Amino acid sequence: MEYLAKQLAEEFKIRPQQVEETITLIDGGNTIPFIARYRKEITGNLSDALLRDLDVRLTYLRKLEKRKEEVCSTIEEQGKLTPELKNAISRVTTLQEVEDLYLPYKQKKKTRASVARQKGLEPLAQLILEQQIDEAGLSAAAVDYLSEELEVNSVEEALQYAQDIIAEIIADNGTHRSLIRKMTLEKGQIKSTVVKGMEEENPELEMYFDHTETLKAVKDHRILALNRGEKKKALSVKILAPVDQIDDYLKKEITQTPSGFLTAAIEDSYKRLIAPAIEREIRGALKERAEEGAIKMFALNLKKLLLQPPFKGKTTMGFDPAFRTGCKIAILDPAGKVLDTNTIYPTLGKGQAKEAEKILLDLIERHQVDIIAIGNGTASRESEQFVAEAIKKTKVAVQYIVVNEAGASVYSASELGTEEYPDLNVSIRGAISIGGRLQDPLSELVKIDPKHIGVGQYQHDVNQKELERVLEATVEDAVNNVGVNVNRASVSLLKHVAGVNKTIAKNILEYRTTQGSFKNRKEIMKVKGLGAKAFEQCAGFLRIDDGDNILDNTGVHPESYKSVEKLLKIKGISKAELGNQEQGFFNDLNVPETAVELSIGVPTLYDILNELKKPGRDPRENAPKPHLKSDVLSMEDLEVDMELVGTVRNVIDFGAFVDIGVHQDGLVHISQITDRFIRHPSEAVSLGDVVTVKVLSIDLKRKRIGLTMII
Repeated sequence: MEYLAKQLAEEFKIRPQQVEETITLIDGGNTIPFIARYRKEITGNLSDALLRDLDVRLTYLRKLEKRKEEVCSTIEEQGKLTPELKNAISRVTTLQEVEDLYLPYKQKKKTRASVARQKGLEPLAQLILEQQIDEAGLSAAAVDYLSEELEVNSVEEALQYAQDIIAEIIADNGTHRSLIRKMTLEKGQIKSTVVKGMEEENPELEMYFDHTETLKAVKDHRILALNRGEKKKALSVKILAPVDQIDDYLKKEITQTPSGFLTAAIEDSYKRLIAPAIEREIRGALKERAEEGAIKMFALNLKKLLLQPPFKGKTTMGFDPAFRTGCKIAILDPAGKVLDTNTIYPTLGKGQAKEAEKILLDLIERHQVDIIAIGNGTASRESEQFVAEAIKKTKVAVQYIVVNEAGASVYSASELGTEEYPDLNVSIRGAISIGGRLQDPLSELVKIDPKHIGVGQYQHDVNQKELERVLEATVEDAVNNVGVNVNRASVSLLKHVAGVNKTIAKNILEYRTTQGSFKNRKEIMKVKGLGAKAFEQCAGFLRIDDGDNILDNTGVHPESYKSVEKLLKIKGISKAELGNQEQGFFNDLNVPETAVELSIGVPTLYDILNELKKPGRDPRENAPKPHLKSDVLSMEDLEVDMELVGTVRNVIDFGAFVDIGVHQDGLVHISQITDRFIRHPSEAVSLGDVVTVKVLSIDLKRKRIGLTMII
């Protein structure tokens, strides 16, 4: 562990002791949210994001060490492991470098060189490679290797077999491979051309129909676009290596005196063996880098989406637009309970529209609806126009907002949707989901596979297993950051709490159903399958807002309750008085001294104080909420230089898409986000940010809007 801790400490610029303690916690079965929140003194206050990255890197380094041991063991079995080679393997820092060194000793399938070796030509190849035979003596030397039995029937055949062996020896040299790879990355280009006849079917790839750029400069989103085009068989993509420089390097390294035979072997080695392998490796590395970036961006957007502020205490109408099949409506009370449902047909003629308006207004007035959440799918534009006109005719102070409905239909038809609303039509469930994600985005969106939420970039083109791992971790961090009410949360929400899996989540629900609401956190330990370790991990993230102990409605972990009680005694405060921020009970507290007195760490005490100031607080409350509307704006209403307020809906490598309320998100290119230099849009904007933008360009035909935030 000491070696790994030292390397990780250098990479993450933290102390080795922090790393060692963190590794011990991870290996001890502790979850990242628990470590980040309740073991700050041990980790040195490392964030959940850094802990996630450290965990991933730790897994890689352990895999690297295991591979080094496997390679050394295999080479040793062959009797070829020298101290120098063992030392070289021990020093490398990537799996690719290990494979480079292992290549000459790797058992290969049948190759031209292996056939030549079976025919006894390796000694001749070695003599030629070591240049112990000059060009003039090649034919004479080759005569000694002719064999009717081994089917080496001519000098030309013997020399060709020798060349095959030399080519493979050159290709298997780890130093050559490493330097050629480096030269290609530094000086090479990536070129794409359109496959003949595929132009009209793939207009979105037009910029790549004849595109060349350096490997050093190519951006991740372009790599993913090229890979997608190649997968669709619309593009042909190649690496253009600096062949002349590579050729000069190999000749200089291998030949001491001019030799046409060796030169031919070098050229064959590069063209037939090295170049294709290096191209595969570089394309693979670029793909991995691009996918990692896309997955990280998706995770960042997803976390921001999940942590959007809820519209609490509002009676909400979920409005799922459609044309022929009608618009589905679901009325949700402030707690998310379905009060009423209906289907209206505002686009099927004047008579239907009039009846639809009557039903809509009746629902609004009867249930005193505060907000209407309109899905942004098919017929959204027409539905918004209809709603905006209708609500002008009611005295109820109702407003509306267009919400991203991505994934609502997936939830509607899912097993979970059927479980939650077995008596409701599939399409009505979509309206419930749309309304629910406005009332409490986190609780509703965890019901949907993150890949269907639509805040990613090329999410269907990346490594799906890695995407799933990262998104699951993102959801887990978001859920635990907010906390979960154990008496009201669904299985979908509970299963993301640290220490709780789907089985335990179902058992919690079953306990609630049979035994009634939990009165305190201690009672949670009675849940089937939830042992001491699981309780330790989950207890601080599960809330009880109407139980026996006000501390159970805070992020204070039960392990700290005695310290809290001692603190309250010191300050002369009762639990009943907690939550009254105006009192400023802890304003004069000397935190370092009090932490020593309570035998807890300073970071833990600060966390406790924040929780005690406002039990039941929701960390999402301070985030800016999306703007509610009472009238509609169309793309045709836009004018260049018009200033608008919008909400960031997606952040990608080359900019950010902003919803300005016209059913077509505008693009703020990275160059228009800020007047200071940024490497990535995420340095300046995040999903959910409310921003002021100015219209730069309007393309009605292609439905494109160019925006700037530099005003």
